[in-house]
Amino acid sequence: MKGLSLILLCLLILGVVSLFSMGTGRYPVSLRALLSWFTTGQSTDENLPIILFNIRQPRLIGAIAAGGALAMSGAAYQGMFRNPMVSPDILGVGSGAGFGAALAILLSLPVAGIQTLSFIGGMSAVLIAVSISKTIGRSHDSVLVLVLSGIIISSLFGALLSMLKYVADPDDKLPAITYWLMGSLANIRMNDLIIILPLLVVGSIPLMLLSWRLNVLSFGEDEARSLGVHTGLMRVLVILCATLMTASIISVTGIIGWVGLIVPHLARFAAGPNHRMLLPTSFLFGGIFMLVVDNVARSLVSVEIPIGIIMAILGAPFFLWFLKKTSKKSW
Repeated sequence: MKGLSLILLCLLILGVVSLFSMGTGRYPVSLRALLSWFTTGQSTDENLPIILFNIRQPRLIGAIAAGGALAMSGAAYQGMFRNPMVSPDILGVGSGAGFGAALAILLSLPVAGIQTLSFIGGMSAVLIAVSISKTIGRSHDSVLVLVLSGIIISSLFGALLSMLKYVADPDDKLPAITYWLMGSLANIRMNDLIIILPLLVVGSIPLMLLSWRLNVLSFGEDEARSLGVHTGLMRVLVILCATLMTASIISVTGIIGWVGLIVPHLARFAAGPNHRMLLPTSFLFGGIFMLVVDNVARSLVSVEIPIGIIMAILGAPFFLWFLKKTSKKSW
C-alpha cells in the first residue's frame, strides 16, 4: 500500500507541476484561462491554442519523457553495477551521440538527419564498449572491464567530437554544435515525440519485467548465479534497454547530464532499494524534476538558459552532499 500511495502521490504532483508548466513562459497564461480552455474548449485569446498545443504541450511531454527515461536508466545502471556513482552515459552513449550530432551538423543535414546520426552514434558507442568488454574480459572482472571499456570509448568519441569542433566553421557550424551539446527542450515538436515515445516504451517495459532480477543482481555475481540468474545475458539486456532510452532522448534534446545520477538517489530515499518500486518511482521523479528545471530554464531570465547548464549547476552541489552523506557508510 505504501508503494501504491507513493505512485499516486507522484502522479498528483506531476499533474500539478504539468498544469503550472502549461501556464509558465514568456507568454503567461492564467490558471483560469487554462481551466476554461480544458473544460469548455473556448478562449477569448486566439493565440492560446497555438501556444498550448503547438509549443508547450510537446515540450511538457518531452520533459517528462526525458527526465523519466534518464532517471529510470540511471536507476537500472546503478543496480546492475552496484555502484551509486553510475550514470546512463558511463558506457559512452553521450559522447557517441554528441559525435553523431556534430557530424550531421557539419554535413549540413536537416534536423531529422541530426537526430538519426545522434541516435546511431550513441547506440554504436555502447555496442562497441560492450563488444570490447566481451572480447577481453573473459579472464577478468567483467564489470570492471565493461566500465573501463566505456571510459575508453567515451574518451575516443570525445576526441573525435573535439576534432569536428576544431574543423567546424566558427561563425556557423561551431555555435550550432556547442548549443546542441548544452542540451535543450526548446525544439521538441510532436513529430519528434511520435518517434521517441515508442522507443521509450520498448526500452522501459523489459526493465520493469527484469526488475526482480536487478534486485538479485545487486547482491553480487555469485549470489545471482546461485539463484539461477544468467548475469551476462541480464547485463546485456539492461544495457540495451537503458541505452535505447538514453540515446533516443539525447538525439532530440541534446546532452542533459546529472538527471540519471541525481534522481535515482532521491527516488531510492522515498521508495527503497526494491527495483519493482524504484524504477517507476524514478521515472515519475525524473519527469517532475525535469519539468521544474525546464520551468526555471525558460523563466529565470529573459533569454532561455540551456537546460544542461542548469543541471550542472544543480548536480555539482548535490554530488558533494551525497559524497559527504555516504562517506561513512557503504551503499
